[in-house]
Amino acid sequence: MAKRPSASGAHRNERMKALIARDIASIVHDELKKASIGLVSVNEVVVSSDLSYAKVYVSFIPEDHPKTRLAELKKTEGFVRSALARKLSIYKVPEIHFLLDETAYRSARIEAALKKEEADLSKLPVSDEEDI
Repeated sequence: MAKRPSASGAHRNERMKALIARDIASIVHDELKKASIGLVSVNEVVVSSDLSYAKVYVSFIPEDHPKTRLAELKKTEGFVRSALARKLSIYKVPEIHFLLDETAYRSARIEAALKKEEADLSKLPVSDEEDI
């Protein structure tokens, strides 16, 4: 039978996610000096149950060239982890993996497609008869 995580373990994981997100955002904003990365928004952090890995979902402002900027940010994962170790007082600092949060990009594409569809539909002739 699989062992379920205790409520205190789940609470600890949530606290660690919040601390890691806050500290990584601070490190990226205040300590990284790479103009090629630009402004980074830490949108979500997913931490493994044993706190050994952290997936950090980010987006960039402005939104141009996100994959290139992500590649530049990935080069700093070791630096960010060591800076995080100085901020957190835990035995083992999780391995950091930056990933592109494509939620905003997908949302913008869907919105653009819907506007185009609406514009295309408005060009169709309107009939006065009801559809049966």
